[in-house]
Amino acid sequence: MNADMLAVADAVAREKSVERELVLESMEQALKTAARRTYGTKAVEAVIDRLTGEIALSHVRTVVEEVEDEENDLTLEEGKALDADAEIGSTFKDPLEPIELDRVAAQTAKQVINQKIREAERAQVVAEYEPRVGEIVVGIVKRVERGNVYVDLGRGEGVMYREDLLPRESFRQGDRVRTFLREVRNQPKGALVYLSRADAGMVLKLFEQEVPEIQDGMVAIQAISRDPGSRSKIAVISTDVGVDPVGACVGMRGARVQAVVNELHGEKVDIIEWTEDPAAFVVNALAPAEIERVLVDADTGTIEVAVAEDQLAIAIGRRGQNVRLASELTGWNVEIMTVGDEKEKRAAEVQAAKDAFVSGLDIDEDFSLLLIAEGFMSLSDLAYCDISELVAIEGLEEELAEELQKRARDSLLNSALEAEETDEPLVALMDVEGMTGEIAEAFTLQGILTANALADKASDEVTPIEGLEEEALNTLIIAAREACGWFKD
Repeated sequence: MNADMLAVADAVAREKSVERELVLESMEQALKTAARRTYGTKAVEAVIDRLTGEIALSHVRTVVEEVEDEENDLTLEEGKALDADAEIGSTFKDPLEPIELDRVAAQTAKQVINQKIREAERAQVVAEYEPRVGEIVVGIVKRVERGNVYVDLGRGEGVMYREDLLPRESFRQGDRVRTFLREVRNQPKGALVYLSRADAGMVLKLFEQEVPEIQDGMVAIQAISRDPGSRSKIAVISTDVGVDPVGACVGMRGARVQAVVNELHGEKVDIIEWTEDPAAFVVNALAPAEIERVLVDADTGTIEVAVAEDQLAIAIGRRGQNVRLASELTGWNVEIMTVGDEKEKRAAEVQAAKDAFVSGLDIDEDFSLLLIAEGFMSLSDLAYCDISELVAIEGLEEELAEELQKRARDSLLNSALEAEETDEPLVALMDVEGMTGEIAEAFTLQGILTANALADKASDEVTPIEGLEEEALNTLIIAAREACGWFKD
């Protein structure tokens, strides 16, 4: 029986690929659990001799300051009576008779052992694959159920759900497959290893494997956008002036990029040189379309692109794919229009700015066109710009510049008063302590034209403004409430 115990432990350890010691510890825990049916509330310890398989059961009693469990606790005096060197925390073990495992006790022991082994297997899978998240792993298709592919990874099993497969891609049992290890999740039912071939990381890792310059750090992939199974765009940059990043990724006669395309079953890959200039980056990202003009609006994160009529379909792409991928790649909202549409839009914007200046500033059309030519397109542009920008306009003295700015702010206040339809006295944004022209202009773009409107806002109701942290925003909101008299007695 004792030898059988060790033989079983060895067999289970080999079958489950876990440590023999862990199996023996599980058996000890199972024996301890089973012993409760015989010894009730006694604190029982079970030990299996690692050499002989001999099982020893003991009743463990502990020396404590105050006895709460008379069966398992000893006072210090009782402990010293047994051993003169006893102290608080000392334990005494009294041998117990071996137990007979009936059917219920044996079933309980089996459940405990299985539970411990499952926990060990789960921990082993997590330890094996969690550090490899973000890598490409190779496995053999174990089975396919309802479109989900289960992959044998060697020391664990991974799953690719239907949405993680490429369109029209199918696998059969026994197929060898390369996948991107997306996530490892430790769950009560077992560790789950999530695999994907549709993740953008798959493209990145394939290029890392195919392009030595990426492995050596001479070329870096800055951004990726992907429509799985159809087209991907990657933006690359060189850290070595002697290396062409696009050429390195394409390879001799396109061998490197073709290897990636073949692995992805024909998915097209556009390789684009990354640049800090957003306009140039967007132009590169929209290739092969030819771009006529680009307008960058940093305040709204939008880039308007004008193309010739015959280039419109190319720039947009099939079902909007090209412009969508370009937007994802660059991080800008890219809007495509024809040159004719762009001219009409600019004319409408100029007319709207001219009307606003003529009515809001009480100036003539020629003066308004001068302001527009200098880049001022709204009353808020004038109201919150640095006065030096106005003075820099030829023929505009500082006194007149200050008057224009005052009229612009007054006009914004009057517009806000009409919109709010209230008799409450309005307070200008610039009257808020700590307010700057740049931040005030950003608020007006969100429709927050007065300190009163700002005072009514909570920080999570304000669209984040670049350079304005949440704490600083809350400070401005409190200052706006003070300026509006919220805290007066």
